[in-house]
Amino acid sequence: MFAPNSCLHFPRFFACLAGLLFLRIAACADPLGLHPENPHYFLWKGKPTVLIGSGEHYGAVLNLDFDYAKYLASYAEAGMNVTRTFTGAYVEPQGAFNIEKNTLAPAPGRLICPWSRSSEAGYVNGGNKFDLTKWDEAFFGRLKDFVAQAEKRGVIVELNLFTPMYEQMQWDYSPMNARNNVNGIGEVGKHEVYTLDKEPALLALQIEMTRKIVTELNAFDHLYFEVMNEPYFGGVTQAWHDRIAETIAETEQPLPKKHLISWNVANGAKQVGRPHPAISILNFHYANPPDAVVQNYALNLPIGLNETGFKGTGDDHYRMEAWEFMLAGGTLFNHLDYSYAVGHEEGTFAFKGPTPGGGGATLRKSFQFLRTFLERFDLPKMKPAPKLISNGEPEHWRALGDGATRFAMYAKGAAPAEIVFALPNGKWTQRWFDASTGMLLLEGTVEAKDGTAILKLPDCCSEVALDLSREK
Repeated sequence: MFAPNSCLHFPRFFACLAGLLFLRIAACADPLGLHPENPHYFLWKGKPTVLIGSGEHYGAVLNLDFDYAKYLASYAEAGMNVTRTFTGAYVEPQGAFNIEKNTLAPAPGRLICPWSRSSEAGYVNGGNKFDLTKWDEAFFGRLKDFVAQAEKRGVIVELNLFTPMYEQMQWDYSPMNARNNVNGIGEVGKHEVYTLDKEPALLALQIEMTRKIVTELNAFDHLYFEVMNEPYFGGVTQAWHDRIAETIAETEQPLPKKHLISWNVANGAKQVGRPHPAISILNFHYANPPDAVVQNYALNLPIGLNETGFKGTGDDHYRMEAWEFMLAGGTLFNHLDYSYAVGHEEGTFAFKGPTPGGGGATLRKSFQFLRTFLERFDLPKMKPAPKLISNGEPEHWRALGDGATRFAMYAKGAAPAEIVFALPNGKWTQRWFDASTGMLLLEGTVEAKDGTAILKLPDCCSEVALDLSREK
């Protein structure tokens, strides 16, 4: 006999079933978060998640000529699950940074941003000036559709709110510059745009833009916010950065959903003392070797590498950069892929030097394998394993492991004929893969005795990945 208050007591069964269904739906509807068992990894739809991308140069929304639906469809098919995009407060002139067919440099008259155009001609790159007292609802419609299209395809969006004015040419193109709006806002120098004290009206504008965008996007789950791309350039003050991070958190406080907030800390590496309480993700650029992960791992936050480049147009460096960073304990990797352009939204543009980076289908395929390789493991249990190899190190190697039953390793370059692994005693299954293609190279068993086992890297490939699991 069932207890009177049991869910199986008719008709309460149906009420309980409806309640459980509601809770299940609610649980699945949480935005991207931190995994409660291991906050170095994300929690997404109830599963531990890493983010791997190779995306366009951040102009998918602000460039009216870019077909973002085609881009996202192709992107998801390639196995990528994170993309960055900018808001239009910052925009580049064509030819900037030697980028051919730069998506962040719209053709004349083809910029769309949070603010409406006025009736007064004179924007520096074609069309009317902007009225910073009026929102452009067409922009917000495009932005929300972009995020919705990404959500439908399982692609997380990093929405980057601001970018410093590196040189005068970027400031000359910004709608926040007084020459480009009818409001007289932005009468400051290029390195005085992001401060708390240079121009109160400009600061108020930036805060209001943040509040508007955060509110408009609150319903979405496939999303996190980055305060600013590379705030360590262009005179950006830490006080200003903290104020915008606080604005995001304050705006979401009464709203249904709370999203993660990213701080782009530095190029290369930097040890973070104590991040602002609103910050949930630490992102770095050009972080090879992955010292940024090693220096900040104790903070128990996801650590990402969300921009690459300036190492030629070939694949090798960027592939190695991704594998080393993620196998060092990184959580997020996003390559800046110049094969995406207007008219080439499927990543088919044949870029060439002096374009300051790489990309293309072959490189994306290797990133896809990196993602699937990592997803083989119980990620919340995986931690950096710098002592996995006790003798005979390859030139480059990084490893993760649970310390007892499972290890993952990436190795590049020449190595001794035999490598001594420090492993718990027992039989282990070794599976070696070509890191560039995902091809299984070798599968077999090895026995660990006295806490060590001797393995040999396959000699056919310069980059290999190892899945090492202890037999029960």
